[in-house]
Amino acid sequence: MRALRAEASKLATLPFVWFAVVAGILAPTGIVVITSLTSDPNVDTGFAELGLGVIGAIMLGVVVISSEYTTEGEEAAGSQQITTTLTSLPSRPRVLVAKAGAVVLLTAVLAVAAIAAVFAVAGLLLGDGAPALDGHAVARMGGVVTYWVLMALLGSGLSVLTRSGVVPMVVLVANSSAVTVTYLLALRVPAASYLPDLAGLRMFTHVRTGVEIAPLTGGLIMTAWVAALLLVAGVVFCRRDA
Repeated sequence: MRALRAEASKLATLPFVWFAVVAGILAPTGIVVITSLTSDPNVDTGFAELGLGVIGAIMLGVVVISSEYTTEGEEAAGSQQITTTLTSLPSRPRVLVAKAGAVVLLTAVLAVAAIAAVFAVAGLLLGDGAPALDGHAVARMGGVVTYWVLMALLGSGLSVLTRSGVVPMVVLVANSSAVTVTYLLALRVPAASYLPDLAGLRMFTHVRTGVEIAPLTGGLIMTAWVAALLLVAGVVFCRRDA
């Protein structure tokens, strides 16, 4: 628990984390304002926007690892934060578990805040045309939280492997735009529908690629992808030099 608290406190001191929090809330909220004013509501109103707003979660997952490999400057003799982290907590598995725990907690809170903001705005702008907040909608909201958490962990795993935030950030954020590379690929190669981001989206929104995947199945597929990546990242992190 102390390691988890330490990682959570460390995240709170990183300016980019707060930028990610703002982006995670404002991006989907801004998009739902535009779609509510320009398009007729449908069953995916609010949820589709939250799929695009996952960039905030991705940023959080990436920065929790990439910040460890940022050179600290001349006063620290050009050292990296990872050296200090492993000195204070030599157990590398515990370091990764603590970081993953901090990412999960913060991302889940961010997702809930974004959901509340998006549906409050949708309700205000659409009135009676706003999505019904029934049991099915609540279940889909749970899918949003799960998707955001898994995407954040995906970003963390890739950052561990690359020891940098640039490549994971560019790849994952670009692929979470309005028209994703994996979606375009899935239109031609049906097997691509089982890639983690497309499979995970089925938990709360409709993805038309010609392959039907149930929400629970999509969540399990995405979880398996992320678990495999984190396992590989953990082995690499524990075996190589800091």
